[in-house]
Amino acid sequence: MDNNGIFNVLFRTKPAKMLIELRNSKSEIYASSLAKAIDCTYSHVVKILQEMHQAGLVNFEKHGRLKLLTLTKKGAEVADHLIQVRNLLQ
Repeated sequence: MDNNGIFNVLFRTKPAKMLIELRNSKSEIYASSLAKAIDCTYSHVVKILQEMHQAGLVNFEKHGRLKLLTLTKKGAEVADHLIQVRNLLQ
């Protein structure tokens, strides 16, 4: 995916909320719990997470049948910047 592709992904509401929710999470988080937290369907969350994984923003760690979500260093930096932009706009 080129840079324009991931830019278009991140500056939609749900994907931005996903990164911020992952950044602010104090415990383990899975796609199903992330979907509930941002009021989105599970299938949509998984699709966006796959794009974020390809862009190097999130990692998946298998725990039995579930995949634990973690931000990469790059993903955490992007989330921090999104938080700053959101705060500037409030």
